[in-house]
Amino acid sequence: MLKLALVATSTIFLFSGCFNQNLKEEWTSFIYPDKENTKRSMKSGVYATLNECKEASLNKLKSLGLEGDYICGLNCTFNEEMKTEVCKKMAK
Repeated sequence: MLKLALVATSTIFLFSGCFNQNLKEEWTSFIYPDKENTKRSMKSGVYATLNECKEASLNKLKSLGLEGDYICGLNCTFNEEMKTEVCKKMAK
């Protein structure tokens, strides 16, 4: 009985490592040159933290002389079927 419990615990521990590999956070900056038109955006870079993404987004808008808007996406990937970036979470 103890042997079975030990094997089960070891197996769960090993498999949990396989499913939690993507714990690294990457924040993608999306710039909206025209804040009234959120369908038109440009990807502006990938950053390690949300704060870095926010700061870089604002700096990019300023350097382009735009009064647009931005949003940051967490762990984004391109979805080929939808032809767009899909993110786990969006934040500003």
